Amino acid sequence: MIFHSVPKAVQVLFPNRKWSGDPSGNKVYLTFDDGPVPGVTTYVLEQLKIRNQKATFFMVGDNVRKHPELARAVLADGHLIGNHTYHHLKGFKTSKEEYYRDFQKSEDIFREVLGIESRLFRPPYGSLTMAQSSPIRRSHQIIMWDVLSGDYHPKADPEKILFETKKRTKAGSIIVFHDQQKTADMLPKILPQFLDFLLEKEFKTSLL
Repeated sequence: MIFHSVPKAVQVLFPNRKWSGDPSGNKVYLTFDDGPVPGVTTYVLEQLKIRNQKATFFMVGDNVRKHPELARAVLADGHLIGNHTYHHLKGFKTSKEEYYRDFQKSEDIFREVLGIESRLFRPPYGSLTMAQSSPIRRSHQIIMWDVLSGDYHPKADPEKILFETKKRTKAGSIIVFHDQQKTADMLPKILPQFLDFLLEKEFKTSLL
């Protein structure tokens, strides 16, 4: 089962995390997690460029290390990069000390390879304890989401994914897709149509 949206009650429990963005001007916030991955991230960049749309990419530090030129291409196209840990850790299965070290290792590779310091962080799987979040919030805004596409689910019906994602998208929505190998087959079936939907509805894609 895919939970395409986050209940308001859950959002209220974690007020220090950003669940949606500024809705003024009919803005929405496209985000892509887990890259950069050759082929998949390249495809996403092509689709965004065709439509002159912008997105925030939450990158895994180890993937940046493996594919530095692809990470630089994301920046060169005017997109934003955020931290998604170095090893794509699950917060609830990791000590707060190890988690923070992994987070910092990702920042180190961003500085070394890209010459940037990110200001945004998204926990993989949305899994993050209060103890883990405390030191991260000193330097980064923790970005969650209010619309989850479900593109990572290999057996899901693409038409249903597209329908549910469109239905939940509204001004201010933070929308999650993934540029990873697991979504390589699904993205071409849903992403172009969704990006065209945003244009048809006159949503403006903005950076976080």
